[in-house]
This record gives sequence, structure tokens and C-alpha cells, in this order.
Amino acid sequence: MGLENQPLRMMASALRNSGAAVPRAQAVPVDRATLVQWALSQAPAVKMCTLLAWKSASRWAEAAALSSKQFLRVAPEEIVIDWEQTPKGRRRNPFKPSRFAVIVGPLTPELAEMFQASAPFDELCSLTTTGLDSMWTRSPEMRRYSAHSIKRGAVTRLFDLIASGVSIPLCSVHRLAKHEEPGGTEGAISETTIRYGGNLLALARVLGTAKATKHL
Repeated sequence: MGLENQPLRMMASALRNSGAAVPRAQAVPVDRATLVQWALSQAPAVKMCTLLAWKSASRWAEAAALSSKQFLRVAPEEIVIDWEQTPKGRRRNPFKPSRFAVIVGPLTPELAEMFQASAPFDELCSLTTTGLDSMWTRSPEMRRYSAHSIKRGAVTRLFDLIASGVSIPLCSVHRLAKHEEPGGTEGAISETTIRYGGNLLALARVLGTAKATKHL
């Protein structure tokens, strides 16, 4: 995909350079149809983790580590997640604007149903990133992909949509994919501003990640 304008180039650079280092050999991005088809034949925890990782543009380990307490709202039309701590071991920051993800659109009703059938849980899925890679190595339709293909596929889809003219705020893509605030990007919100907001659900919605997840 060509990034013809400066905002898209800056956004791609931020996603590459912030957080953990991106390996030189990029994972092949998986598309939604292929991923969903594979997920529907899996055990409940693996199925839910796969679809949730896609909808939240997250790493497999981040989705797998979620507890049911981190789901602030679960309904067929909307799921709100509070990431709190991630596998990177960052301390919880109650005023971190990017700790929330609001999931809407395709697959949301199915995820809500899966959640109701499995909650409560301390860990969404015990399958590790390496374990998923191993499963896919043995699967003819998935062997060209790795666990990182889920996040890469979701972000690639969002960039493709933006490049084709779909209106998706860059800050919402960054906030969703990196769980951190896009410094210097239009639409960024400071932690000081967040301190004045008391309703977590309202705050999560205002932060705008739903503008990205509705397309995933």
C-alpha cells in the first residue's frame, strides 16, 4: 500500500517505532475472512481470543491475558475493554487515555455471546503466542501466517481504508493499536484532561477507538 501523504507516513512511522521493536521480517497480514473461518472451528477460548485480538488490533498475548474484570461493558452492540496492565509489565495508570478500547461493528454480537458463556475468567486464553504459531504451522490454510499476522492484518486494513478515502481518525488507529497516546498527533488527549472525567464508559467512548473498530 502506498502512503501518499505525510500524515499516513507519520502514522506508519509511529507504529513502527513506538513500543517493542518491530522485526525486520514482517508477518504476513491475515485478512478478516480467513481469520474468522479458522477461528470458528476452534475451542471457545481460542475462538474468542482470535476475534478479540482482530477487533482490537492487538497482539495475541495482550488479548489472551485479559481477565473478565477488564471488560467494562459487554453488549451485542458494544464491548468496552480497560487494558490496565499489558504483558509488557507497565504499571496501571488510571489516567492513561489509551487504556480503553471500544469495540463495535462486525463480530461484536458474537464476542458478547462468547463472553457471557465463558465469564468469569482470570485469563481469557492460556494458549501462548508460540503455541498459536505452532498450531498455524500445522494448518494448511494458516501456515503462511504467524500470531503477529492478526495485529498486522487489522492495522493494514485500517490503513488501506484510510488511503481509499474512508474517514478514520489517525489518532484512533494509533490509540487502538499501540495502547498509548499519539504524541503530537491531532486528536491526542493529555492525562491531565482525563483526570477530570469521572465516567469511565463515557470517557472510553469519547476517545474514539470505535471509529476504527467498526471497520474491523
